Amino acid sequence: MTGTKTVRLTTPVSIAPLVTFRITFGLLMFVSLLRFWWRGWVTDVYVLPEFHFTYQGFEWVKPLGNTGMHILFLIVLAASLMIAAGFLYRLAAVAFFLGFTYIELIDVTTYLNHYYFISLVAFIMIWLPANRRYAVDVLLKPAGRRTEVPAWCIGILIFQISIVYIFAGLAKVNSDWLLDAQPMRTWLPAKTHLPVVGPWMYAPWVAYLFSWFGAIYDLFIVFFLLNRRMRPYAYAVVLLFHVATAIFFPGIGMFPYVMMTASLVFFSGEFHERLLGYLPGYSLKPGEGTAYKYSRQKIFLAAMAIYMILQILIPLRFLLYPGHLFWHEEGYRFSWRVMLMEKAGTAYFTVKDAHHREQYVVNNAEFLTPLQEKMMSTQPDMILKYAHHLATEYKKRGVNQPEVYGEIYVALNGQRSRLFVDSLVNLAAQPVSWKHYTWVLSYKKLAQ
Repeated sequence: MTGTKTVRLTTPVSIAPLVTFRITFGLLMFVSLLRFWWRGWVTDVYVLPEFHFTYQGFEWVKPLGNTGMHILFLIVLAASLMIAAGFLYRLAAVAFFLGFTYIELIDVTTYLNHYYFISLVAFIMIWLPANRRYAVDVLLKPAGRRTEVPAWCIGILIFQISIVYIFAGLAKVNSDWLLDAQPMRTWLPAKTHLPVVGPWMYAPWVAYLFSWFGAIYDLFIVFFLLNRRMRPYAYAVVLLFHVATAIFFPGIGMFPYVMMTASLVFFSGEFHERLLGYLPGYSLKPGEGTAYKYSRQKIFLAAMAIYMILQILIPLRFLLYPGHLFWHEEGYRFSWRVMLMEKAGTAYFTVKDAHHREQYVVNNAEFLTPLQEKMMSTQPDMILKYAHHLATEYKKRGVNQPEVYGEIYVALNGQRSRLFVDSLVNLAAQPVSWKHYTWVLSYKKLAQ
């Protein structure tokens, strides 16, 4: 990192964008978690299932039981409000990051890009002095008030949001999305009930409009947001895009609202000063506050550089694997591939003893919830973990050296269903690893 760039990164800038981000992030997380609790999903997703699909390397992360999970959610809910208020901010940020991330690591079934984004942002927030203005912490200790922070404190948040958009855009540069308008051509006909626009949802040109606009938006919106003159118009497009996403695809949850509020960080300190000025008690007396200074800023800058490199490399790891990415899904998660495919599967499993004298047809509903079965039936690593679980369970039932075979059919982006895995392979004998799974059959796009 050159001296000039270092100076630019450490130049004091207004803390106001960080304050806005802290307040909106905390409040939005509180609403999101409260919604999750209110709908009974804490129990349905983390308590009732007898088996959970753990992340590789995080097998030790387990649900905490009915009481434990609800207490954990209460802690994270309280931490989100404390972040918004700037009360015991550092402790609250650590508690939120650890609690939220622990919850998301319990089961792969619940993976969503915006949950990953929230964990990353929460981690970043731990290290930022977002409580040094308009916060309970500075009411209690006025000497800690600051009006400026190093520019990189805002820049790292802008970088993280930019990564989401740009990689989401690059992921859309594929033939299914641009040339076949899939999966939009599959999804939009289900939206004919919407007023005004509903009758158009069957028209192919509408699917192409959605696809191409989505790709162009993700690829270029960051650059328009970075341009001071274009920023207001770009943010209007951000609002339009994400409001439309929330209306057409409500299943995406809180993601549109997360991005609408997070994107405000692109605006200048002066904009945020005016915005925060509408809040009661937000005013700056002449000479009040100084610039926040890190005692070991070079260490923070080096750590930030490493973090940024990882955020660029992780979404590119799919290049290490052969085969069709959407089919094999190796390197698919944690790479900002948002709403890129319609993939549905049907999975049948048979358990046999070592000598194939006995065989048992598995009732998936005995071991999995409907959501778990739906997600498992199209994702190779989940299929493999389920096969291992079945082997363990049937061994407990007295089956000698159980072997597990799957007959699984999957349809991808409007293509007709086809066999997904080699039905002659004993899945219980296949290792769970980050290596390419050769027992997943190859994919070739068929003419429609």
